[in-house]
Amino acid sequence: MSMDYESAKALATSKDAAVRLALAQSQDMQPEILYFLAVDEEADVRRAIAANLATPAQAHLILANDSDEEVRASLADKVAHLLPEMPADEVGKAREYAIQTVEMLARDELTRIRATLSEALKSAVNVPHHVVKQLAQDVELIVSAPVLEFSPLLTDEDLREIVAGAAQSGALSAIARRIGLSAGVADSIVATRDVSAVAALLANDSAQIREETLDLILDAAPSVEAWHEPLVQRPNLPVMAAKRIAGFVAESLLARLAARTDLPEAALAEITAVVNQRLELDEKPAVDRRAAPRDETTSPSEAEALVKRLIKEGKLDNDRVQDAIERSDRHFVLQAIAQAGKSPIQAVTRAFESKNGRLITALVWRAKFSMRTAVMAQRDIAKVPPKSMLNARNGTDYPLSKAELEDQLRILGL
Repeated sequence: MSMDYESAKALATSKDAAVRLALAQSQDMQPEILYFLAVDEEADVRRAIAANLATPAQAHLILANDSDEEVRASLADKVAHLLPEMPADEVGKAREYAIQTVEMLARDELTRIRATLSEALKSAVNVPHHVVKQLAQDVELIVSAPVLEFSPLLTDEDLREIVAGAAQSGALSAIARRIGLSAGVADSIVATRDVSAVAALLANDSAQIREETLDLILDAAPSVEAWHEPLVQRPNLPVMAAKRIAGFVAESLLARLAARTDLPEAALAEITAVVNQRLELDEKPAVDRRAAPRDETTSPSEAEALVKRLIKEGKLDNDRVQDAIERSDRHFVLQAIAQAGKSPIQAVTRAFESKNGRLITALVWRAKFSMRTAVMAQRDIAKVPPKSMLNARNGTDYPLSKAELEDQLRILGL
């Protein structure tokens, strides 16, 4: 649609929404007209403006706050694909506006909008590092995973920081799948003892794993079947590691280990000897063959005393509680939430047994722990069903207002 400015201006104020929609969809419409239509009362018109490549960048800042989620979703898809193509020395303020728009959308309350950004920016190099890092730290896996696995902008320091604070096993696994993962980051992943993440790391042929780190994995591997196959298939497997693996994997994997062509003949002979020795021995009960799991949980009385001491010393923080959650130390977690929030342990226990995400989140908030801790407590300790879980807003914020959280506490009599 090509027309003079005055004619377009008159049509932009038409009472007929179809007329205004046609203007909003026009690729050769004057920028001033498209900017004016960015605040049109009809959502369909604003959606068209959000999707229109001719829309001026200033209008994007308005659309990023639009009340209609489809408008924001359309804008996110467009701007996230446009920004990486803009030269860093872009003339005018177009790139600056695009960056501001992406920053706003990266904090959007809707997960799918943040996920759209992450998917579009996962391989980009010409975008702000802080935006990618914010997406990488999002508590929603659908948002964080794409950039965690693929973004070239995330440094080893970024990745180690994220591993240290990761609330989801899936986030760790996404990092473990990165091409060319460094040995330092691999060490951090192994230190988490996350079964799925270590399995993904072992299956990543391009990941660098030090021999001493592989030894740590092998120490725990006999009782972790998920690691057996990727260990057998791991390239450049040290001879001593191959011999240790031969001592605990299933017979079906032993054949694959013995069939490897990248091991010295002498090593293969030793592995074959280990295999034959295993076959000759009487099969022992699984409890004798597998390493006993380490007991890292505390009794109710131990947990109460420990939390009391940590509070007195000023050492009870999110890291302590999240570490306890990862160990499934239920008594410690409940005592930490109860004592830090000055809530009766009976009320905290009742909330967790109810599997009510809103009640648990309110208690964690009262204890002044982070929303990340609240997510982990719901998922890993209370086993709240996914549909009933309360997730973060803007990636890290509590999704309920102070008044709403206090309402939940009143349900518990607090």
